[in-house]
Amino acid sequence: QVQLVESGGGLVQAGGSLRLSCAASGSIFSIRSMGWYRQAPGKQRELVAAITDTGRTNYADSVKGRFTISRDNAKNTVYLQMNSLRPEDTGVYYCNVYLFQGMDYWGKGTLVTVSS
Repeated sequence: QVQLVESGGGLVQAGGSLRLSCAASGSIFSIRSMGWYRQAPGKQRELVAAITDTGRTNYADSVKGRFTISRDNAKNTVYLQMNSLRPEDTGVYYCNVYLFQGMDYWGKGTLVTVSS
C-alpha cells in the first residue's frame, strides 16, 4: 500500500504562482515515475507533468515554460512549481506515482483556483 499526501493548492490571481508537493510513503520499493494530473470542471483528467527516476521530464504543451516538475528521490517527494498561472489552469490536481512493479497510485487531489 502506498499513501500520497498532497499540499500546496489554493486560490491565486492570474499571473501568480503556487507550488504543489506530494510525499509518498508506505510500501515503496522502486518508484519509476511521479507526476501531476489535473481535472477541470466538466473535463477529463489530463497529464500536467511527470518525471522519471532518472530525471527525464514530460510536460503538457499548455504548461511548458510556466510549470516545473522536480523530485527528491530520498524523500519520495515530487514538486510542481507553477508560475504565470492562468484561469484555465484551474482544477483539481492529482499526484500520481508509478512503480517499477507496474502499479500506480493516486492522491486525493488538491484544488487550484486561478481568478482572472
